[in-house]
Amino acid sequence: MDKKIRCQWAGDTPIYVDYHDSEWGRPVHDDGKLFEMLILEGMQAGLTWLTVLKKREAFRKAFDGFDPKKVARYSDAKIQKLMANEGIIRNRLKIKGTVINAKLFLDIVEKHGSFDKFIWGYVDHKPIIGRWKKIEDIPATTPISDRISKDLKKMGFKFVGSTIIYAFMQATGMVNDHITGCFVYKEMLRHGKQA
Repeated sequence: MDKKIRCQWAGDTPIYVDYHDSEWGRPVHDDGKLFEMLILEGMQAGLTWLTVLKKREAFRKAFDGFDPKKVARYSDAKIQKLMANEGIIRNRLKIKGTVINAKLFLDIVEKHGSFDKFIWGYVDHKPIIGRWKKIEDIPATTPISDRISKDLKKMGFKFVGSTIIYAFMQATGMVNDHITGCFVYKEMLRHGKQA
């Protein structure tokens, strides 16, 4: 029996437990992975993260492995094809937003050398460490997520509200919002700075 102490939200659903243990809150610096998480967090809007996780492999297949160069070139015909794909979340605005976001993502890469360099600059390239004892204490947004959201919206990004951006920051380890009793929190302490 697994006796590890985890954040309560991980529950006991295997796909959730695995995501919590091996991904959530661990620093991501690969542009492809950052693009994937940005898109998936946007796709989650109005839905549960579990819904997105269950469809993740179908998303990867449908969106060419989340290659922003390929996604940026999607035509209306391709969008129509995606709308017929039952394996993914079929929301026209979200799918069109993904294509727009891919183009803008590539603009950032061209301007800054990588999306990683750009996005992690908001936290001085080091994770912010939360000190939350209970899941209820964790914020849904912060002044930094507000700023990133505002900046991305100004560039034309879609589905990048502050709550979505904060979830993206949590998922990619820009912030460590594991509760202090969680085994992953302790593992991540050496990566971050105190909030």
